[in-house]
Amino acid sequence: MNPIIDGILNIEGSYVDNPADRGGPTNWGITESTARAHGYRGAMKDLTRDEAYNILEKDYWLAPGFDKIAGLSLSIAFELCDAGTNVGPAHPSRWLQRWLNTFNRTAKKYPDLTVDGVIGERTLEALKIYLNWRGKEGESVLLQALNCSQGEYYLSITEKREVNEEFIYGWMRERVKIV
Repeated sequence: MNPIIDGILNIEGSYVDNPADRGGPTNWGITESTARAHGYRGAMKDLTRDEAYNILEKDYWLAPGFDKIAGLSLSIAFELCDAGTNVGPAHPSRWLQRWLNTFNRTAKKYPDLTVDGVIGERTLEALKIYLNWRGKEGESVLLQALNCSQGEYYLSITEKREVNEEFIYGWMRERVKIV
């Protein structure tokens, strides 16, 4: 079992169906549309933790390449996967690429990345160079930077959709953590 997926399932909790949530009925962080895309046909409240685990692992861990990030930093991989579970994996992938670009000393440490939301070899190499250069402190700063982007994302979508005020406090409390 992957402790990162288990941790996210613990954060997500079980079944909710809040009419203000665009995701609709959700269980273990899996929306009904995502569950259906994976062939689940039952009631969302009956989606098991194991079924949710398999979907989270496939769509929010392996597909975006966060598993490859884990080989360099478990804490950054967790942050990306957790944010990706909540807002879609392309957003945190782009946040990572943007921050790596701004931390590279005008491309002196490693080349700028294309901000495309794809965790490929260039992104992994840039992260490896960054972490080797900056060490544990740099890892902590990058986590703070990713949380800044996540918090700004929540603020932006809440300003555009007032009903999100129902959720933003919880998003900030549970998902945007300063390390």
